Amino acid sequence: MTTVTDALLAPLLAGDPAKPLITFYDDASGERIELSGATFGNWVAKTANLLRDECDVEPGTTVAVLLPAHWQTAAALCAIWSCGAEAVADPAGADVALADADGLEAAAGAGLVVGFSLDAFGQGLGSVDSGGRLPRGAVDYATEVRVHGDHFDPLAPVPDHAAALAGTDAGTVVATARARAAELGLGPDDRVLSTAAWPVAPAGGLVDGFLAVLAAGASLVHVRHPTGDQERRAGTEKVTRVLAA
Repeated sequence: MTTVTDALLAPLLAGDPAKPLITFYDDASGERIELSGATFGNWVAKTANLLRDECDVEPGTTVAVLLPAHWQTAAALCAIWSCGAEAVADPAGADVALADADGLEAAAGAGLVVGFSLDAFGQGLGSVDSGGRLPRGAVDYATEVRVHGDHFDPLAPVPDHAAALAGTDAGTVVATARARAAELGLGPDDRVLSTAAWPVAPAGGLVDGFLAVLAAGASLVHVRHPTGDQERRAGTEKVTRVLAA
């Protein structure tokens, strides 16, 4: 079976991997980072290796994603799907939870917690003024992901009809993303500006603001905590489409 990552990301990496894939802004911190398809693919592979090797994520594993719309969240989602696992919203009873400082308390309901600092300089969650500390036994993503390889090979095939996103199988997620890309009129030459949140659901902001952009082969400019002049930014970044939040 083809995973969501295989279906939506692999064609971009096979085409022009040097093309900018995600440009991420955080207006609260002043952060700007641009990742080519190749660089993003490396982060996906590193994250998938971490999830498999340190968290035992495999087909059938449920992974709660308690993270904001962010380039690291995008890499984490693609990594979850590379492993054949299911991304869910509710950490209660989930095998693993991925959480930033704001989500650590809720993440305690999962079997294992992976903490994300989302720090622009790659500091671990315990090293930044994050408002929280990792619980005992948790994995610090920023610290641990660096040692993992930037190529990922799954240990076993992903079974047909495996759930990928909040109870929805991979084939349906991919079909929905492609349909939304067509409805939104997105194409491979588009550079899409979005400030949308990414709720972990098979419809809504995650699909429109990330998966449909991948499905179209387009480039994403995502802005977190938008406060600046977005019209000016759209011109600077050569944006062709703006998606409402």
